[in-house]
Amino acid sequence: MTTKIEGVEGVVHAVDLAVRPFGWLLLTIFVVGYYFIAAEEKYHINKAKPALFTGTFMFMLLGGYYAFNGLDFRAFDTEIAHLILEIAEIFFFLFVAMTFIEALIERNVFDALKEKLLKSGFGYQKLFWATGFLAFFISPVADNLTTALILSTVLITIEKDNKAFLVPAAINIVVAANAGGAWSPFGDITTLMAWSAGKGSFIDFLFLFPASITGWAITAFLLSRFVPEGRPAKIEGAEPVKIHKGGKVIVGLGIFTIAAAVLGKQLMHLPPMWGMLFGLSLLQLYAYTLKKYHNNDIQIYKSVSKVENDTLLFFFGILAAVGALHFAGFLSHAAKLYTMFDPMYVNVGVGFLSAIVDNVPVMSAVLKSSPDIPLAQWMLVTLTAGVGGSLISFGSAAGVGVMGKLKGVYTFGAHMKYSWTILVGYFASVTVWYFQYEILGFYIKPAVQVVTGH
Repeated sequence: MTTKIEGVEGVVHAVDLAVRPFGWLLLTIFVVGYYFIAAEEKYHINKAKPALFTGTFMFMLLGGYYAFNGLDFRAFDTEIAHLILEIAEIFFFLFVAMTFIEALIERNVFDALKEKLLKSGFGYQKLFWATGFLAFFISPVADNLTTALILSTVLITIEKDNKAFLVPAAINIVVAANAGGAWSPFGDITTLMAWSAGKGSFIDFLFLFPASITGWAITAFLLSRFVPEGRPAKIEGAEPVKIHKGGKVIVGLGIFTIAAAVLGKQLMHLPPMWGMLFGLSLLQLYAYTLKKYHNNDIQIYKSVSKVENDTLLFFFGILAAVGALHFAGFLSHAAKLYTMFDPMYVNVGVGFLSAIVDNVPVMSAVLKSSPDIPLAQWMLVTLTAGVGGSLISFGSAAGVGVMGKLKGVYTFGAHMKYSWTILVGYFASVTVWYFQYEILGFYIKPAVQVVTGH
């Protein structure tokens, strides 16, 4: 058996290594590598290190295997070319998004938001709902990871010691950020990957809003019952935080950049990263005018230097590792599940798998296996991969990020204590999807037909 790969020279075939000892070696390396990624808290090793090593090492072995056995490298070259393009699109998209976030932080935009919450006099209950609400509606724009990082920083600033408040509130932010990211093409890496792969138009993802908000709202209601009464100590006498000059303009530029990414993808057939990089160029030019004509240095390159490089390298490694499994033929065998069982049950199972393995590699595997399923099922797997990642603390980038911010407070054990509330919300989301698409027969069709190949 061989794995078919579409290339510019026609259809080429890769050797099916999934039935050979060398393929089992690759799978073993992937499992061991992922163990160290998941056990980041135990071994105190940043997840980017084992991810990058695993992904690059697997392809080094594959290249060596093809060279040693004198095999045709056309399929290998095609896979590498496709993988580089896929990683570049996600890499640069995230790079720009993170740069905008860092620029807004440098301009005190988020500090001003934090101050309003600190001086609001809200009790723990109101702060719980306010941070969750913000996470759900900021995530579709700023992506779930950056949203979770910002709001978890707000949490730890408001209250450093009260774990009875911090743990449910942290879980609420993770769930809200993941649920909010599920209905926006750039709210989560998984939705960005599905959108970039042409599995739905921009509008198609927006129809997941009812399922996303219902699941989060139910989980938040259940979690809120564990939030204590009372309020944190109010900060008095602190100097008011002012947004630096240009902060509000950068907010506007960020919105324009998102619009450019969407319109570029839907109307001009440009990858989303193109519109994002165009927006970054405008941000750099604006920073130049601020410095030259207003003597106000926005320090845009300092913002770029603060981008979470470990996060970018983590995604590079994971996508490379999954790409190696795809090239070896494992994902072609996994895709048979969609013909053996009802796709809806498989996609619901994907949500549970994404909680254990992380939603990014799971979604990458589904996309690379490319099962023949209708648009409604692609929307379901996007929903379950995104929302399902909340079931376990390290099942999503948002969860991993918050674990880093609230070390010793938001842990795997603390999360699992309340995981049943997330499970209830997960099934609520799937139920809303089922009612919307299966009962009402509401099948949406892509606004733009994506054509692959030549």
